[in-house]
Amino acid sequence: MSNTDAIAIKVAVLPLDIIPTDISANLSAVSDNLRALPEGTDLVVLPELFSTGYIKDKEAAKKLAQRDDGETMTALQALAAEYKIAICGSFLAKTGYMIFNRAFFIEPAGEITFYDKRHLFCLSEETKVCLRGISKMPIIRYRRWNIAMAICYDLRFPVWLRNNKENTYDILVIPANWPDKRRYAWQQLLIARAIENQAYVIGANRSGSDEYGEYTDTSMIIDFLGNPEGCSDGNFFTSTLSKSWLADFRKKFPVGNDSDEFCVKMY
Repeated sequence: MSNTDAIAIKVAVLPLDIIPTDISANLSAVSDNLRALPEGTDLVVLPELFSTGYIKDKEAAKKLAQRDDGETMTALQALAAEYKIAICGSFLAKTGYMIFNRAFFIEPAGEITFYDKRHLFCLSEETKVCLRGISKMPIIRYRRWNIAMAICYDLRFPVWLRNNKENTYDILVIPANWPDKRRYAWQQLLIARAIENQAYVIGANRSGSDEYGEYTDTSMIIDFLGNPEGCSDGNFFTSTLSKSWLADFRKKFPVGNDSDEFCVKMY
């Protein structure tokens, strides 16, 4: 990777140890960690449902879920503006009486893009608490990069995450709560999605434990060749991604030109 890439982007994953149901404490933890944000960071990625963790009971979820203009998004907008960074993750959201596992991408100027998790995890109560999203993945244009986002279990569905022949996205961000007992699948799926889509993939997992298992050092940043990269920097896991290296490789190996025409066109 060239250190002189003018379009490079520095990503920092925060593997938060989520305190169940305590929105204020989790927001405070994010704020505290950002005081030690690695220099030059452009994008911070938080885990899935970073502010509440998984909620099994629908009535409890109704009380914890927040609107898009509620406390959680307002607090993160302020942090994004203060540190001049983008912040991505997912939270328990409500639209009217409906509850969603909703990803967000907050830009420094305050603009927010949302995506509702399409594939709800069948081995948990998520299908009883949340509605599945019906919209395709959005593509965010940020600092001359095209960034897509999905959530955790979405990772297992390659057609849903398929890049197109024009390489619509350069980075795929996956906030997750993926326990150690399925660590191997998590790692291999991240690698596969990176290789097949010729894109960087950021797997932002939580730390700590909950009733679903342990979460130990499994956040990963994968380059488009399938290689893990990045390093620990304080409480963050960071990497600087090269746009010129990605563009050069796509030009030399235009695998998208040979993709199957019958595949679903998502974008």
